Amino acid sequence: MSKFVSEAFRSSGRKWASLALGALVAACASQPAALPLDGNLLISHVRVVDFSGEAPDVREDAFVLVDEGAIIALADTRAGLIADAEQDASGLTLIPGLTDMHVHVWDEAELGAYLSWGVTRVRNMSGLPFHLTLAEQVEAGNVLGPHLLTTGPILNSAGPNAQVNHQLVETEEEARAAVAWQAEQGFTRLKVYSNLTREAYDAVLEEADARGMIVTGHTPEGVRVPGVPFEAQFDIAFGEVLGDGFETIEHVESIVWHGLNDRHDEAAARALAKRIAASGVPVTPTLLAYHNLWRVADTQGAALTRPGTEMLNPVVQQTERDYQEFWASQPPGPAAQSDAFYSRVTRIFQEEGVMLVAGTDAGIFTNVPGLSLVEELGLMVQAGLTEFEALKSATHAPSVVLERAGVDGCALEGCAADLVLYACDPLADISCLHVPDAMIRDGEWLSRENLMALREAARHHNLERTQENVLGGLAAQGVDVSVLGLEGATE
Repeated sequence: MSKFVSEAFRSSGRKWASLALGALVAACASQPAALPLDGNLLISHVRVVDFSGEAPDVREDAFVLVDEGAIIALADTRAGLIADAEQDASGLTLIPGLTDMHVHVWDEAELGAYLSWGVTRVRNMSGLPFHLTLAEQVEAGNVLGPHLLTTGPILNSAGPNAQVNHQLVETEEEARAAVAWQAEQGFTRLKVYSNLTREAYDAVLEEADARGMIVTGHTPEGVRVPGVPFEAQFDIAFGEVLGDGFETIEHVESIVWHGLNDRHDEAAARALAKRIAASGVPVTPTLLAYHNLWRVADTQGAALTRPGTEMLNPVVQQTERDYQEFWASQPPGPAAQSDAFYSRVTRIFQEEGVMLVAGTDAGIFTNVPGLSLVEELGLMVQAGLTEFEALKSATHAPSVVLERAGVDGCALEGCAADLVLYACDPLADISCLHVPDAMIRDGEWLSRENLMALREAARHHNLERTQENVLGGLAAQGVDVSVLGLEGATE
């Protein structure tokens, strides 16, 4: 396989040639005569909101000219703007497409669900070789879906959090070999996990640095001895990891576990938030991941079959039955208390200046692709963030983390034409995100009907392809796939 860089959506020169023209237009804005501009698509009379600054940048009754997948003009009048096609967007609000920074994609069938809820970019957090091919297909236009970034397989050591899809390493030699294998496959981003031994973790960091690879994931704890976290300390302290250059740290509940020794102490949480903010490492709270555990407990399992869950991959769902049954049998009270504390910690992180990026754990448990990000942003607002802050965590903030600021996650001249339109105002009511009216994906207009067709298609799974891609990838990294218990999954 070619060494495909997971940021494949760094498009060809032709696609972005129009950016130079957009820059020229901006530079010449003060000239008395505007240059005529030709584009593929003109969106007229639209309200445009950008989240790149410290407050919303709102343009009323604007005209957006798109060409070759980019915004080449954002104007107050149509003068000088020529397009092959025009969409009258009177009464609609246009914002940048949303990014989900923590998903689990198992098959291309799920990708349409993300688009149908306004998600134009995802970061897959448990990669297999087929994800690299799928990302290439998306960028080539052969598969319609959000831009796809991916880590390699999860790097972990034996311990309480080890899972069958993890690439387990214990020693320096094993860790270096695993990183080398992932690099050879074409992965550029590594995900580390909670039980990594100190020896393996140090080797991963060194090897990643030598190869120019990105590191993200859970904060490794080392070997978990009896008594952790209340009577004994972690082998690797949370503070040690803060300076290790993570792209992001995942899951507020994992941060509470490792960074606060699982103590629900708001004063300690605020002190920890100050340390994280000072380190500059962004956090992906994934409030929905734990909230849905509580939801399943609270409904005694009924939430597992709520509308939308039919878009979850059946092969993966079969492997999670024991976990789902466990949570369906749990008393909801303790989970509700933890859920509320994680919400308060997220608000504290925002108040103390931690950069938050929105992510969901979509694709596993009962976290529906696409819908989960809409629900996550709602939970962030319930936690105390403003609508602007929540929306920024799914637009501008991810573009900063992914080093795409000014190109992605924005609605300005020179930005990618990955945009979503609503008949309501998400700045006034975050629940507006549940009903996108239209989307522009790579410069192409997708109507509400198109989006609903994509959502419907996401309900129809190709189980044979899933097994081939997922089981084949797991076998390639040395997993005994027979332990997954997938008998009859393709029937």
